[in-house]
Amino acid sequence: MDAVHRRPVPAIDTHAHYFPEKYIEVLAREGCTCGACVRDDGRGPIIDVGPLHAGPLARRFIDLELRIADMDKQGVAVQALSLTQPMVYFAPPAFARQLSAAFNDELVAAHERFPDRLVGLAMLPVHCRDEALAELERVRKAPGIKGVYMGTTIGDMPLDDESLFPIYEAIADAGLPVFLHPLKVIGMEDRLSKYFLSNLLGNPFDTAVAAAHLIFGGVMDRFPRLDVVLPHGGGALPFLIGRLRHGSERRPELAHMDGDITRYLKRFYYDTITHSDRALGYLVDLVGADRVMLGSDYCFDMGYEQPVEVVSDMHAMSPEQQRAIIGDNAAALLQIEMMPGTL
Repeated sequence: MDAVHRRPVPAIDTHAHYFPEKYIEVLAREGCTCGACVRDDGRGPIIDVGPLHAGPLARRFIDLELRIADMDKQGVAVQALSLTQPMVYFAPPAFARQLSAAFNDELVAAHERFPDRLVGLAMLPVHCRDEALAELERVRKAPGIKGVYMGTTIGDMPLDDESLFPIYEAIADAGLPVFLHPLKVIGMEDRLSKYFLSNLLGNPFDTAVAAAHLIFGGVMDRFPRLDVVLPHGGGALPFLIGRLRHGSERRPELAHMDGDITRYLKRFYYDTITHSDRALGYLVDLVGADRVMLGSDYCFDMGYEQPVEVVSDMHAMSPEQQRAIIGDNAAALLQIEMMPGTL
């Protein structure tokens, strides 16, 4: 038996989604005024905001007792809870702040209820600078808040838009990492509308587009202390980095770039959700085991039921690499002190 199995690693799942009832209640009560309606077809809440859709939401998304039971079955010690679509960018400033606050307060409550098992990635209305900065200041030191969650695009605004720079600066000053997630993906209403392609292809493409804006738009250079986590194994970015490098060396649109852009790969962190041992192995070889963290996409059907086994069964990895990916990297990035006896 290898070292990982002789000495269990406290597993930290960095990609786990949560829809607290209070967020759903606020959205259901006032959301239709800005096109965000909640309905229930008997299987669970369904949220529709234009092309964005979530649900029916199973009770596992909402009920913390069910979540903890699932974590125990998975051997996951800690989940970092995050919202996913529709997030809050569709809403006007005051309502976007209200939705963000409702979600963030429930993150704190979840952590206080299960302090050794649940932490949170805060939602900010980043399309409204003043509201976003105020909410960040309110929650940056709140119990269990360990990062900030953002879409790969903010409405139609790319992540290198200068209106976001004061928010990046404040997040970096707070010492919080930014976790990205696809939201309004390219092509979701036309060429990717069939066959679930908006998720199967749109999500990984959109992650690569977001990363390219952060690189080419100078965000990663301007904010050297800003840590950014890319979901779904970095999406298409790791596999297209050669093409991006070639373009940066040839195209006049990228004449402002200096040096080999592949160096930016190690400015990002990545989760393990690749659905391919060979793809995950390639990612680790490309960026290093110290930049990869466990993720499940809990509890969507596009995620992993047993996220720890995805890594522990990768026998080509060393025990040290497995330890780092399963828990040590996330513990360091999220500043989580694992207690003795943790799963």
